[in-house]
Amino acid sequence: MSPPDAADGTAQEPEPDLARGADRALVEVARHSGGRTAAVLGCTVAAAAAALAEPAVLGHTLDLLLRRDPSGPAWTLLCAAVIAAEVALDAAAARLAGEVDGRSTARLRRLGLAGLLGTAPHHAASHAPGETAARLTAHATEAGKVPAAVAHAIAALLPPLGAVAALLLIDLWTALTFLLGLPLLVLLLRAFTRDTLTSVARYQQVQLATAGRLVEALAGARTIAAAGTADRERARILAPLPELGTEGRRMWQVYGGTTARSTALMPMLLYAVLAVGGIRLAAGAIGVGELLAALRYAGLAAGVGAVTGALAAVARGRAAARRTAALVALPPLGHGRADLPEGPGTLELRDVRVVRGGSAVLHDISLVIPGGSTVAVVGRSGAGKTVFAAVAGRLADPTAGQVLLDGVPLRELTAEALRREVGHAFDRPVLLGDTVGDAIGFGAGPAPGPQAVRAAARAAGADPFVRRLPDGYATRLADAPLSGGEVQRLGLARAFCRAGRLLVLDDATSSLDTVTAREVERALAREIRPGTRIVVAHRLSSAVRADLVVWLEDGRMRAAGTHAELWRRDPAYRAVFASDASDDPDAAGTATDTVRDTKADVEAEAGADGCPAPPRKQEAGR
Repeated sequence: MSPPDAADGTAQEPEPDLARGADRALVEVARHSGGRTAAVLGCTVAAAAAALAEPAVLGHTLDLLLRRDPSGPAWTLLCAAVIAAEVALDAAAARLAGEVDGRSTARLRRLGLAGLLGTAPHHAASHAPGETAARLTAHATEAGKVPAAVAHAIAALLPPLGAVAALLLIDLWTALTFLLGLPLLVLLLRAFTRDTLTSVARYQQVQLATAGRLVEALAGARTIAAAGTADRERARILAPLPELGTEGRRMWQVYGGTTARSTALMPMLLYAVLAVGGIRLAAGAIGVGELLAALRYAGLAAGVGAVTGALAAVARGRAAARRTAALVALPPLGHGRADLPEGPGTLELRDVRVVRGGSAVLHDISLVIPGGSTVAVVGRSGAGKTVFAAVAGRLADPTAGQVLLDGVPLRELTAEALRREVGHAFDRPVLLGDTVGDAIGFGAGPAPGPQAVRAAARAAGADPFVRRLPDGYATRLADAPLSGGEVQRLGLARAFCRAGRLLVLDDATSSLDTVTAREVERALAREIRPGTRIVVAHRLSSAVRADLVVWLEDGRMRAAGTHAELWRRDPAYRAVFASDASDDPDAAGTATDTVRDTKADVEAEAGADGCPAPPRKQEAGR
């Protein structure tokens, strides 16, 4: 049994869990570039050590030069070497940080994309396309800067801490003077980190909403143009901009306020250290070089700017990582290690229950579908037909219960076995690949040959219009003007090309005219690999031709049987097809008429050679 949230497409991960997931993702990307991240840390720490050594070396060199000590020139060279080492190490750290940022961003995008593509489709659909794009682009880029930013933040803390220790070694009173202002620096950093995290999170949330509206409008551009609502949509898309501007200004206000306060605090500390140091110099407690070193160390110790910048990058990155981690944290549609035995494709549902948004959309369905049969799943809109099809083909797992194919639970199958033997066709297929032929052959495993692609296209009624395209099957998809019905036929061809022992057609002929739909049904029975067919049906002819009809109502299986039986005994069943019955020639007022029409169709399919048509059951299993 799956946990409730695994079947609930609207379940949201709690904020603390999402934050922990984001931190785990950041640790993962840091490990992915562990060597380079360690090199960044090493270079930044070494540069910080050089920065700490510089005041002491400079002060001692000044004292030697003032005393005209013979070792003065040597120490002068040492000063130059320390300064040069600091510059070189900073440059190396910057170069390595760029590489770490790029690798970490790429890793985060791969993790997010893997989570998005590895989950059940209804979970993926819970994130709007625009939001998903923002999470995988801008937010992943910001989050990818965290490993290097953490290294810089650690190194940025070393100069202030080391400088305080050096002040204590140079002169206790000078150090105490600086330490009196240290609590103010700590409070300043703490407030900055808290306020930055909050403002960045709000900014990114508004950014996601804006991106979602933009992508939604781009997808519906034709509808907007036809409705003449371009100005209204523009206003709707841009409506969050004032809030986005407010949050952006708030971020800079936090940063600017911290910088301003630190700018005011640092000179005060330096002047205080200078005053006390001057008094100690006059008293003969310290020398000129030591006073110079003390001033430089006080400047390093008060270097809140470097710490603030590093902490700001970490705070922004962690906030962005939460957005990307929402994709990483999507529940995976895991697979087992079992393979399918030889079998006809018998499908069994045992007490299947599916919960979405806290409500059950399928209620305790138990059903055995014989291998090789064609099953029509019928019902009014919202009855649960698409969810039934998704669970039957394992595009989603049930919240409770099991689905078995030839005695093996679907969740125990390997991904290869599942997708090799279970195929899908949808009402609104998306064509993937460079060319029309690639789109038909798209799928896991070896690519089918040209003959197999053409045979599948013929079975789906797509071959005639594909041949009329500029380059036939080699026509690029971007250059192929396709109608909705033609796209649907190509989607059917893709399913037929890789048909296994179970084929699920989720309203996959809805855009086809009645004649073409019947031709596809005949080809499915006679030309495609034999197996079990589950057809989400809205046409009466699909139910008439099926071996078994599963009638759903409010997520429950109201009845199962042949179309003739259900049509004869239940007026409510006939009402399901009320709108279709007046237009479909197969629609008859009685069960006898529907059976007679079906028999005539089957006899016609037997061909002109006079050979008798096979029994309906055998035909479905061909």
